[in-house]
Amino acid sequence: MTSAPQPPTSPKPPQPTKPPQPSKPPQPARSPQPPESPQTPRAPQTPQPAAADPAVPGIEELQAQERRLVFTRFTYEDAWALGSLLVELARARQAPVAVDIHRAGQQLFHAALPGSTPDNDAWIERKRRVVERYGAASYLVGARFRAKGTTFEASSRLDPGTYAAHGGSFPITVEGVGVIGAVTVSGLPQVEDHRLVVEALETYLGLH
Repeated sequence: MTSAPQPPTSPKPPQPTKPPQPSKPPQPARSPQPPESPQTPRAPQTPQPAAADPAVPGIEELQAQERRLVFTRFTYEDAWALGSLLVELARARQAPVAVDIHRAGQQLFHAALPGSTPDNDAWIERKRRVVERYGAASYLVGARFRAKGTTFEASSRLDPGTYAAHGGSFPITVEGVGVIGAVTVSGLPQVEDHRLVVEALETYLGLH
């Protein structure tokens, strides 16, 4: 049998097309950002005067030490005892110093501890000459020049190879007589040299 013909398929209605999306307007090109401006430099700070270091004696203290550390007499025995005391103090601190005591141009005591060098003896001579010339501690002489805004080397008109206004040499002063010699230490920073000598004098004179 012949099958009956199929009825024609009706065409599908056309699908509605989506309206075209409006295109986004083109973004304007960004202009390049200017480089960051450098920070405005701060005005330089005015340096403040440094506070006085309490570890460094001032001129008034140095002068007071000289007025206080005075002998009624100074003998060979005093030179030996004072020098031995300085050696004892230096050994207790393992200080690499040389110690010297002169009176009226004569060396009464000298000792060199481990770590000291011949250069310390040269420093002792130069510092001692300052005491003999100025009648004051070598550290005080240097401090007086610094207080005037200069240095001993620049303004003393003395040969720095012969004289050194560095701490460590202290006058031996006898009551009613004046300065008769010097006790000197070399090997530490100048303030420590000075303080070591002062400590020994204060101890020996019973003022410590």
